Amino acid sequence: SDGRGASPPNPRPGSTRRRVNFYGKVIMVILGIDPAIRTTGYGVIRTDSLSHLEILDCGVIANSPKLPHSECLRRLAGGIRELVQAFHPDYASIEEPFMGRNASTAIILGMARGGILTALVESGVPTYAYSPKTAKRAAVGTGMATKEQIAILLAAELGIEIERIPLDSTDALALAICHAQLAMRPTLAEKMGKPL
Repeated sequence: SDGRGASPPNPRPGSTRRRVNFYGKVIMVILGIDPAIRTTGYGVIRTDSLSHLEILDCGVIANSPKLPHSECLRRLAGGIRELVQAFHPDYASIEEPFMGRNASTAIILGMARGGILTALVESGVPTYAYSPKTAKRAAVGTGMATKEQIAILLAAELGIEIERIPLDSTDALALAICHAQLAMRPTLAEKMGKPL
């Protein structure tokens, strides 16, 4: 509820039932995820229009460097499930994979992404992928923004303390905002592509 009246209970993730606020506007909750095996950033936003957005939560799912990859994957999947249960996102957005020079790093990142996607699919959350540049451009106007710049701009725009935005969650917030920008504009919906 936005404090001005009761809103219906959150629909099950992936359901076709839409949430609406007191004024009849469609409400979207989006979970953005910046995957990594040791430090996965996440950001959860709620929006009912292009001009009204709020951060519900943001942070990091952290894994110790001492943990084996298998335990990191279990913890990542568990963390994503907890976020889905807590916030019932309508959609998730995740960073597109990129091919770096280091094949080993790409394989490890692929494992992390796979564990995250599995948890999202099991929870029925449609997931879309965007490049880091596309997400940053949608969130703050430039695809070359640093994590610090994203945090400063989002804090100023949303009227929150910058300390509430961990740097490792900024790319995830940009991914969530990017999806909201496209999903709220029917003319741009085709740019979302198909869910993963």
